[in-house]
Amino acid sequence: MLLHGLLLLLLLLAGTRWLWGQWKVQNLHLPPLAPGFLHFLQPNLPTYLLGLTQKLGPIYRIRLGLQDVVVLNSNRTIEEALIQKWVDFAGRPQMLNGKGWGTMDLDLSLGDYSLTWKAHKKLSRLALMLGMRDSMEPLIEQLTQEFCERMRAQAGTPVTIHKEFSFLTCSIISCLTFGDKVHDSTLVHTIHDCVQDLLEAWNHWSIQILTLIPLLRFLPNPGLQKLKQIQEIRDNIVKQQLKRHKDSLVAGQWKDMIDYMLQGVEKQRDGKDTERLHEGHVHMSVVDLFIGGTETTATTLSWAVAFLLHHPEIQKRLQEELDLKLGPSSQLLYKNRMQLPLLMATIAEVLRLRPVVPLALPHRATRTSSISGYDIPKDTVIIPNIQGANLDEMVWELPSKFWPDRFLEPGKNPRTPSFGCGARVCLGEPLARLELFVVLARLLQAFTLLPPPDGTLPSLQPQPYAGINLLIPPFQVRLQPRNPAPQVLGEKSLTG
Repeated sequence: MLLHGLLLLLLLLAGTRWLWGQWKVQNLHLPPLAPGFLHFLQPNLPTYLLGLTQKLGPIYRIRLGLQDVVVLNSNRTIEEALIQKWVDFAGRPQMLNGKGWGTMDLDLSLGDYSLTWKAHKKLSRLALMLGMRDSMEPLIEQLTQEFCERMRAQAGTPVTIHKEFSFLTCSIISCLTFGDKVHDSTLVHTIHDCVQDLLEAWNHWSIQILTLIPLLRFLPNPGLQKLKQIQEIRDNIVKQQLKRHKDSLVAGQWKDMIDYMLQGVEKQRDGKDTERLHEGHVHMSVVDLFIGGTETTATTLSWAVAFLLHHPEIQKRLQEELDLKLGPSSQLLYKNRMQLPLLMATIAEVLRLRPVVPLALPHRATRTSSISGYDIPKDTVIIPNIQGANLDEMVWELPSKFWPDRFLEPGKNPRTPSFGCGARVCLGEPLARLELFVVLARLLQAFTLLPPPDGTLPSLQPQPYAGINLLIPPFQVRLQPRNPAPQVLGEKSLTG
């Protein structure tokens, strides 16, 4: 009886909120509303949303539970909102997430826009791009070489390549965050398993339904309890590392990102900054790096392998380019990446066709504004359909075709909004692009990618869309060595 009464109360509250929202916008010139309530149950949601533009145009509203959200489906509308009017749309809506409740004000990717958030993002970006500037590329090169040696030991045996990429990217983030010797310990395995458990729990329907009907979080939910338990495990791992770093911290020196950020927080405490950061911000920066920087890059690498298995002629051209520019043990410098134009074009094409976060993360209008002449009230939720924009026939010739050569045309810009844009652009984009470049170059230099003995090619259709990431169906690949094992680069050549 009590449960029935609670359900009735939740329905009354939700209905009242919906009626209030309708009254507030009745005299505004709003984007057209797509009829129906079950749009978000579509298995290939980004492509479905793009299809609605044929009748509704590139900007329209769609019902998410009892709330209307605005969907942007073109480069033009996304750039207007997130670049030209970024201040108006830099907010985040309150949402349940896979990182923890009660931490939204400390969260970089899901936290709302504020001066404290700006200071937090600045510190995290400096730790990644300044603190790790000299060690990042040598570290990725070293770990990639070790990865290739492991793959060489399995030569000719079909491997589930996504699992291998997933562990590699987790090792890279672990070393950058926790220290350069972490990859020799069991800590990486522990972190990797925890991230996998978090993503699995987060993508479960019992959690995803809370996005449609947030009030259901007040009802018993075993999936929600499981997610919170995994979050506690994750937080304990991070807390142990923070304690270890604080105990060994030396002023003016840092060996990893945690050292850099802890010292940055200490400087703010001693200075006159009004927006004070604390250890909790460092904690959530680490969480962001692992949740947003491991599976996303691993999935993009897996999509690249899948496309190249379907297009062996492009794989052959890539290997010829690498052979021409690089010897087996040559140093691979990202600053010279344009000497490998086909590789860069291939990476750009994979990111265009399969952006790992195809609907980005939702934005919130921080004040009343407009997009393409339509009124956008304050607090409206905005969903940028990145994959839809990347398949826009008005911009791209044969948009669904895997065709890296499109980016080799003179004057063709290989940049797409696959990492987001504006104030909310992905913090880890430079790191992800560096990883894609180094790993694909070394992998194709060392191996020829072949399907399993039965000739089965991977599906190029994403798994049914759930959660945030665009997942690739599991597949196997054979890695056939192309030449004798290259010499592992020594410390001198790694650091340049």
